[in-house]
Amino acid sequence: MNNFAGIEDQYAAFEQAAILLQTVPYDGTSTWGKGADRGPAAFLEAAENMELYDIETGKEVYRKGISMLPPILESASPESMCRAVYERAKELLNSDKFLTFFGGEHSISIGAIRAFYEKYPGISILQLDAHADLRPEYLGSACNHACALYEASRNTNLVQAGIRSMDISEMAFLDPGKCFFAQDIYGQTAWMEKALGLLGDEVYITLDLDVFDPSVMPATGTPEPGGMDFYSMLKFLKLVFSKKNVLGFDIVELAPLQGNKAPEFMVAKLYYKMLSYKFMDDEK
Repeated sequence: MNNFAGIEDQYAAFEQAAILLQTVPYDGTSTWGKGADRGPAAFLEAAENMELYDIETGKEVYRKGISMLPPILESASPESMCRAVYERAKELLNSDKFLTFFGGEHSISIGAIRAFYEKYPGISILQLDAHADLRPEYLGSACNHACALYEASRNTNLVQAGIRSMDISEMAFLDPGKCFFAQDIYGQTAWMEKALGLLGDEVYITLDLDVFDPSVMPATGTPEPGGMDFYSMLKFLKLVFSKKNVLGFDIVELAPLQGNKAPEFMVAKLYYKMLSYKFMDDEK
């Protein structure tokens, strides 16, 4: 297993690293476009071709140390995968390092979020997504990608942004005062401060790549029209990281397209940007 972005071993060792990267190449419940299981490999290949100085923050955040962990490969059932992610996240939360997860489809977030809200009962979950993902179960499983945030909606302070597709049954579980629909935030910025005010001090971010417009991110299972652009997302993420204590995050639903490497390179930049924002105030 290569080091993330080809960084030197001294920055990739678990003991010295401030950041952990856990991949979960799982695609067991997606219902249209397949390929999210290939997302982590494509993301990591793109990261190896990425410049590691961030112009905006003036940082080389990899110097904080980014340690890649062996992937979680459990795939016997959606439930067993969720359990495996939950158990690994629980274990990693004892390390006092900054935890990041890369899917795989959105169902991988269920176990990670569960581990975080058990350790941090007052945590807020910020969901950036095209889909509400609030079904209690779908196709016979509560660990389906369409159920990714249902458990969080019952157990945490869930704030959603970018939503533009849902089933009517999900309205029973959606808090309209904490959901920023894509049609209402397009071309606007005032919603960002409002969303920030709804979040508590401690935040976990789950970012489904279909939150972006397909013109920016076509490589995802359900590319819904009308999504966010790259710089609007960065503006919002920088605000969240600068004002809140982000405890961890996941990025999910990259389904690579043959012959088009731009989407995975964008995702690599996005991941690195989020780390740069997390540690932008550190002296080192």
